[in-house]
Amino acid sequence: MKLDPTSLRYMSADEFRVLTAIEVGSRNHDIVPETLIAELSRLRGGGINKYISDLIKRKLIASESNSKYVGYKLIYSGYDHLALKTLSRRGSVVSVGNQIGVGKESDIFVIAGEDEQQAVLKLHRLGRQSFRNVKQKRDYFRPNQSPSWMYMSRLSAMKEFAFMKVLHEHGFPVPTPIDQNRHCVVMELIDAFPLRQIDHIAEPGRLYSELMDLIVRLAKHGLIHGDFNEFNILVRENGSPVLIDFPQMVSTSHLNAEFYFNRDVDCIRTFFKRRFAYESVLYPKFALNGDKEFDLDVKAAASGFSRKDQANLDKLMQEQELHRDDEDPSDEEIVYSDKRQR
Repeated sequence: MKLDPTSLRYMSADEFRVLTAIEVGSRNHDIVPETLIAELSRLRGGGINKYISDLIKRKLIASESNSKYVGYKLIYSGYDHLALKTLSRRGSVVSVGNQIGVGKESDIFVIAGEDEQQAVLKLHRLGRQSFRNVKQKRDYFRPNQSPSWMYMSRLSAMKEFAFMKVLHEHGFPVPTPIDQNRHCVVMELIDAFPLRQIDHIAEPGRLYSELMDLIVRLAKHGLIHGDFNEFNILVRENGSPVLIDFPQMVSTSHLNAEFYFNRDVDCIRTFFKRRFAYESVLYPKFALNGDKEFDLDVKAAASGFSRKDQANLDKLMQEQELHRDDEDPSDEEIVYSDKRQR
């Protein structure tokens, strides 16, 4: 999905009030009526019609109707603008550069903050892949059922930022978290390449051991990555790994903790055997009663990502797991750089 932040410069304060009103109204309405938009934005008269028309032309909102009225709904490009406006006001994002990655559920860009340092902007876009597998898409927007995909993307971003912050504070090799708003996360730009793009490693056994040690270290801190594979591991020039992508991270007390732990281990074993022809008889096994040093899942929850938030996100993740085996290779993450050798 293309990110075009240029129109931010030309949007008036009243247009943002209308856009924000539609976002707020979407909490209880699939389609937000114009009367509610006027009430929430505190704008009166014919001017609101012009603002709505301009937002539709910019493809920030969409017009839809039901059996009762014509209304409007926020779409991802509008959600992007609201998040970028907030991040810009904080100084976390002052310019947006090239897109360097796109995944099933995210878009990744190089950005610069007010300190002129380059960083990474990750926009969570849950639902993009799942929509291909769910026929009745609108069920996810009906009251008393699953929350909207934008809300779920916000939860995913909140979770990623919370766990990245906790892991960084405890010395794990992860990017430095910078800021988060709505479905967007700003983090350090790492000078490294994804493991999946590396064809040769001088000492595959060394990296294999480091990665297995990292899986064990996470477990000793009460966490399981849940998606520990070649797509979510970066390798620096010196050969040291950096872990990214945390929305699927679970606690070691999770009902399916052993399954996720073993899957993480198997992903690394399978990849090293296939890519580097390296196979080791040594690999960690899940131990629920093993020595636990910290409960970082508890600390992450204390940062604002609540159990209720986790329950809602888990519900969506379970839906995605049902279709995990049906995904095409083209659904895998793409990072725009060439394969490298180490």
